[in-house]
Amino acid sequence: MFEPGASFKDNLQQLPAIDGIERIDLVDAAGSVVDSIENRPGKQGSLAVYQYLQQRFGTLDARAAELGMAVFGEHTEDARSRPGAHPNIDRLLAIAAGGAPLAIEVIAAS
Repeated sequence: MFEPGASFKDNLQQLPAIDGIERIDLVDAAGSVVDSIENRPGKQGSLAVYQYLQQRFGTLDARAAELGMAVFGEHTEDARSRPGAHPNIDRLLAIAAGGAPLAIEVIAAS
């Protein structure tokens, strides 16, 4: 557990490694996968944040979303001013604002 600072790059260095993860699936209350975050360039920061939220909270609820937004640091403010530019932060904003929680399923690489 750590206290996120203002810099996403600095926060990212504090998160657990994502080696061995293929993707993270986000699952709604009906059991449907509503989105996935793959372990590929451009998504690995989000993958690390969501993995941390899963380890810390077990689910993506309002409390986890608030911490996730803090971990994303300066990118959260950018997401607020440019909806759609950061879909993995947009999801956190929606859940923090009262959206339905999601299960976070970490899928190991085969």
